Amino acid sequence: MDATGSSAKTVTPKAKSAGAKARAAKEATARLKQAQHASMLLKHVSDATRLQVILTLAEGERHVGALCEQLGQSQPAVSHHLALLRHGGIIAPRRQGKNNFYGLTETGSDLARVVSVLIA
Repeated sequence: MDATGSSAKTVTPKAKSAGAKARAAKEATARLKQAQHASMLLKHVSDATRLQVILTLAEGERHVGALCEQLGQSQPAVSHHLALLRHGGIIAPRRQGKNNFYGLTETGSDLARVVSVLIA
């Protein structure tokens, strides 16, 4: 008990610094994870064709054939870029009959806004 009659624990400077170090380490780990995530997203969009796909899909969902036509590239080439963007969580497919339609995910929409600002 202290002079006021309460039995509050006294925190030593050593305990404070250990707690502060633990918090700092946790924050550093969180920043590293955020940086790694951003790095992966930037790798996925580090190609002009993939940036064109993102900007095109920002206007609305498209099927592979329409993307090929708009980009002036073959279906296998466009499908390769779509697969990379899909694995990166930037686009999501929707199947309708024999056609695959692609649209942006929330992350993809965020990237499209950033790219639009950068090229404006």
